[in-house]
Amino acid sequence: MSGDGDGAAAEQPRSESEVAREICLRQLATRPRTRVELAKVLARKEISEEVIAEVLDRYDEVGIIDDAAFARAWVSSRHHGRGLARRALANELRQHGVDAEVATEALEAVDDDAEASAARALVDRKLRTARGTPDQVFRRLVGMLARKGYPAGTAIRAVKDALAARDEEAAEFADQIDPDAMASDQDALS
Repeated sequence: MSGDGDGAAAEQPRSESEVAREICLRQLATRPRTRVELAKVLARKEISEEVIAEVLDRYDEVGIIDDAAFARAWVSSRHHGRGLARRALANELRQHGVDAEVATEALEAVDDDAEASAARALVDRKLRTARGTPDQVFRRLVGMLARKGYPAGTAIRAVKDALAARDEEAAEFADQIDPDAMASDQDALS
């Protein structure tokens, strides 16, 4: 009777390692995770530190978890998809428990030109529906870029250039903007 054998196998207690592996696989099925994220989940499930280390070391060894690959994918996805700048991306990687050195390597994929280009694309997209005086629009757009982690100089330059290309009134306003002076004023306030 094969039914009896199946029932007996299901009733056997599972080892802590088996439970930890199943938890990790369920977590990884929804999205890639860092070693730190998995360790936190396992600790919340009251898995012992020794078993956590054993399971995660093995997953590291076979490439199931790879913080460097996670960081590279995260940076690419969030920079291109959400337009986040290096500073915001570094903060997110830190929140996910990615080592600073690994994060720095992943962030090298976003250079100054890519960051400036992404800032300008965000501004151009938002400018299509922006309402208000050039000054109001300028402040809103610079604020939006700041929230996405862009340095003041990059944000101010992107908005200035976009406003200059928008219309005559905005171009006159943009001509009065000195991005370098404004950026240094912003840096002094930080």
